[in-house]
Amino acid sequence: MPPEPGALRSALYRGEVYHRRWAPRPHSLRYGLYYLLLDLDEIGRLDGVSRLFGIDRARPLAFHQADHGDGSRHGLRAWLDGLLAARGLGPGPWQYRLLCLPRVLGYVFNPLTVVWCARPGGDTVAMVYEVNNTFGERHPYVVPVSGAAGRIAQRCDKRLFVSPFFDGAGHYEFAVSAPGDALDLVIDYHAGGARRLHAAFRGRRAAFTAANLRALAWRYPAMTAKVIAGIHYEALKLWLKGVPLHRHQPLDSTSTPRKSEV
Repeated sequence: MPPEPGALRSALYRGEVYHRRWAPRPHSLRYGLYYLLLDLDEIGRLDGVSRLFGIDRARPLAFHQADHGDGSRHGLRAWLDGLLAARGLGPGPWQYRLLCLPRVLGYVFNPLTVVWCARPGGDTVAMVYEVNNTFGERHPYVVPVSGAAGRIAQRCDKRLFVSPFFDGAGHYEFAVSAPGDALDLVIDYHAGGARRLHAAFRGRRAAFTAANLRALAWRYPAMTAKVIAGIHYEALKLWLKGVPLHRHQPLDSTSTPRKSEV
């Protein structure tokens, strides 16, 4: 259901992340969290929604543009414009909706940030999937959208080393819905002719309000610290299961070191 006239298009999505891998040892995990869906045209309005939340400043919950893209503090839109221009998608204006985890108590780690790129009032023209790894690197996958509006299915080759339990080869298959009352995001990683990893998020929409921010902050305290702790805890379990490790491979030439970690 579209928002009421004058209401924020930005939203909150509370849901569950699920991961499953099959080889060389079966392993799965499931945990609850919430995402911000931010319309970049509304950045100024979002900064005043709640004293709990801030844009590019210290707050218990926050969104910092420097946590994405090339790491510049106020250049996220320009960076996205440049990505689309490099893919031959033409100049703006563009409308960007960005799905990410918030900074919580000053800390964030986003394994995946998703951006819907559309002409104002039009259908989605391209998707950006920005992947971060735990080695301080990030890479944007820019994939044009083809076909009718609705659920988007896409494929792209893997460029960034992510997990020491997988090598660098293979490709991703993405399936994502348009943000509505529900949001579905599925990522399948294929290598060696087989699906190696299935990851999914399904969330329900909530309005971007002070009351909902308070409720989510209370339900998921220190959420982003738990995300990175969970990554290392699951890695320990995989190692104890005897899953072999692969050496970290250097950055692809199109990947970017995260400035905050260099």
